[in-house]
Order: sequence, then structure tokens, then C-alpha cells
Amino acid sequence: MMTPLEHLSRNGRLDKFFIGGEWRAPSGAAEGVVVNPATEAVVARFPLGNGADVDAAVDAARRAFARWSRTKPEYRADLLDRLQALLEARGELIAQCLTLEMGAAIGYARSAQVPLAVAHVKTARDVLKSFAFVEQRGHTAVTREAIGVCALITPWNWPLYQITAKVAPALAAGCAVVLKPSELSPLSPLLFAEAIEEAGFPAGVFNLVNGDGAGVGAALASHPDVDMISITGSTRAGIAVAEAAAPTVKRVAQELGGKSPNVILPDADLDRAVALGVAAGFRNLGQSCSAPTRMIVPRALLSQVESIAERAAGEIVVGDPLAETTTHGAIANGAQFDRIQTMIGVGISEGAKVVAGGPGRPGGLNVGLYVKPTIFSEVRTDMRIAQEEIFGPVLCIIPYDTVDEAVTIANDTVYGLGAHVQGRDMDRAKDVASRIRSGQVHLNYPAWDPHAPFGGFKQSGNGREYGLEGMLEYLEVKSILGYF
Repeated sequence: MMTPLEHLSRNGRLDKFFIGGEWRAPSGAAEGVVVNPATEAVVARFPLGNGADVDAAVDAARRAFARWSRTKPEYRADLLDRLQALLEARGELIAQCLTLEMGAAIGYARSAQVPLAVAHVKTARDVLKSFAFVEQRGHTAVTREAIGVCALITPWNWPLYQITAKVAPALAAGCAVVLKPSELSPLSPLLFAEAIEEAGFPAGVFNLVNGDGAGVGAALASHPDVDMISITGSTRAGIAVAEAAAPTVKRVAQELGGKSPNVILPDADLDRAVALGVAAGFRNLGQSCSAPTRMIVPRALLSQVESIAERAAGEIVVGDPLAETTTHGAIANGAQFDRIQTMIGVGISEGAKVVAGGPGRPGGLNVGLYVKPTIFSEVRTDMRIAQEEIFGPVLCIIPYDTVDEAVTIANDTVYGLGAHVQGRDMDRAKDVASRIRSGQVHLNYPAWDPHAPFGGFKQSGNGREYGLEGMLEYLEVKSILGYF
């Protein structure tokens, strides 16, 4: 099997954008580089777009929108079916690509990054098939119509997953889109664009322009012919996009940062709650905005929690992302690696107790962006490591004395994206969940649900993704009186 770079180079995709149904050369000469996090070596170069490329993509989307938005839902659903099948067929190639460009362990890329991304396409298709675009209210028709041209900005930590979570419902709704993926993970989006092309979506319905925030993101956010912008990224980036979008009064959906709590209630199955809590906090090497990186535990059980957490961390295998035995690969990029190392140092300087891990690379790994999965205990909620999003495998164990205090600690953050609650008494667990200010709460580690709306309270953003609510974000409401 060809490597992702061989595939993209052979097909002439690596140095082009997908605009108006064609692979086009960029209008400028600026370049970005792809760094393999496992080796820290530059493995590819690719063009960075500019305002002219954005104009071309938005124009193509605008021209395609009028016809696409009026197609039958069954037609759009059929195209999504084809897209799902093509992504599944390319699953191994995409997994290899994710390992190369952002350091994901190959087993995790195969079992999570790719199939969960494909699930968003299936979910959007399923929602579309049962969605009522016209609702009768007496003599009035309340209709839902595609909002228009949507600019979609996606991050580097879940490169394909975040693309399908936005693109699939937008296309299902009848919108035309321009995608700007992260300049730190630009390869898997090119594979996605190939699948879109092969599936047979009409020209201009989907457009891809690689580039950075200054050259492409800002141009999309301020573009007068963009009707909506959806961004997943840092809170800082979300604010910048909202400010740029304000003069044209376009809709802005933001899925931003998080510092999610995991409340372990006194009656929880401690072995299960703590071990799975470590796994959840460290999924994707902690590079997930909703990862539960604050474990809030009964003070009387603190020593037991520490022992279980230390044992769970010891089972993690950090190493070569391509090795089948590796559970956790390399941090996705150098800036994030440095951030994690800095914050581990901050935790130590603040007086937190190191239960596992610490600064530096794991033993025997002298090259590559590898970090030690780190667990701090005796963390106070006023410490920086308890308040700031680290975006790495760093878990804070925070003790509490009463359940009311646990809820207070859970809510003591500017964020409100995800949360977890563990306990045998479901009435009490549900009560605690109802008091936590976050967009999603998981009780006792349930199975992932692609139909469960996902999004944040407070500085974690606004709007929702996934399922029915994910498609509603891309629709406008119109009432037609006297229709019936």
C-alpha cells in the first residue's frame, strides 16, 4: 500500500486546493511544512492560501449554493451514503496519514480517529432522512432553509473527525462550504476532499483552502459572501473569528476550550471510576477539548485514588506511533509539546504532588515529541494547572469534603464543555449532573453517542454539533403565513 504522501504526490494533490470541483494551483507562493511529531523531521511542504484563494472558493460556493440548496433531501442523503463508503474504504490510508501528521498511535487512529469521523457522516445522513423541513402550525408553514455559504475552520487534534462533524451536517442541510483545516494537519483533509470528489458532489458545493489563520481564517471570517462561520479551536481563536465576523453580522458557531471535571462520588466503584477516568483524561494524549482532566474525588479516598491512578498510568505505552503495541504516540506539534512541559513545571512549582510522570521525555525516547503521562494530586482549584487548559496528558486530582463542594469545584472554571459523574446512586449522579454548567455530561462512562448534541457553556463557545442540533445550526427559520 502506498503511503499517504506517495498517494497525494502521485495524484498531484499535495500542492493544490480543491475549488469549484477542480484541483487548482494556489494564487500565492507561501508554503507551510508538515512535521512528523515522532521524528521531528519535515516530511512535506504544502501551499498556504491567501485572500485571492478565499475569494475564489467563496465565489464557487456561492454559485453552487442556489441549485444545491434546492436539491431533494434524498439526493443529498445518497451522496452522503457514497461519502461514508469511500471514507471507510480509505480508512487505513487515512489512519496512516493521521499518524504521520499529528502523531496518533496507529491503533488509536484505526479504532477512534477514523471510525468516529465516519460516524458523523452516517449521523448526518440519518438525521436528514427523517428531518421535516416544513412544519404546519395552523395556517402557517414554518420552514427551515439552508443558511447559505458556510466557512468551516477545523483544528489539528482530531483532523478528520472535526471536519466530518461540520461538513456532513452542513451539506445535509443544503449549504455550500469552504473548509480551512489546520495548517498543522493539512494532509488528511486532502484525502477527504478526494472522497468528496469521487462521491460525486456537485462542483462548488465543497471547497478546500489550506492556510493559516492570518491568511485564510481571517479572510473567511470577514468575507461578506460568507453567511456563517463555524470554528473549533482555542478560545482566543474563537474570539478573533467572532470579532472579524461581527461587521457582516454572520452567524458564528464556536466550539472552543475546556477544563472538564470528572466528579467521583463517594459511592462510586472506585477501581473502575479512577482507571477509566485516567484513560478518558489521556485519550488522544489529552489533546481533546472535552477531556476530563480534573478528577474531583472524596478527600477520605484520596490515597486509594492516587494508587489506582498511578497503576493506570503505568499501563500506558508511549512510543513510536506506528508500533502496534503503542497506546499513546507523540504530541501533535512542537508548540503543544512546549506548552505541556511548561505546565508540568508550573504544577510542580505550585506544590502539587506528582503521582506519575513529570517533566521531560519518557526513558529511551530522546527524539520525538513524547511526554510522560503526568498525574498531579493534592491540587487546589486556584492553581493554574486546575484552571488553564493544558491540552496534554496531565491529570489533576482535586479532593473535596462534601458533594456540594464537589459541584462548586466542577463549576469553578471559565469553561463548560464536557463533564463526567461517577456513582452507583443514579438519582444522586443525575442531580449532580444537572448542577454542572456544561454542554454535555457523561454518567458512568457511557458509550459515545454521535446523536448527543455537543457544545459549550461559558467560554467553551456557543452552538451545538452532532445529531439533529448539529444540522439545525446550518438552517434558517422562515414562517410563511397563509400557506395552509
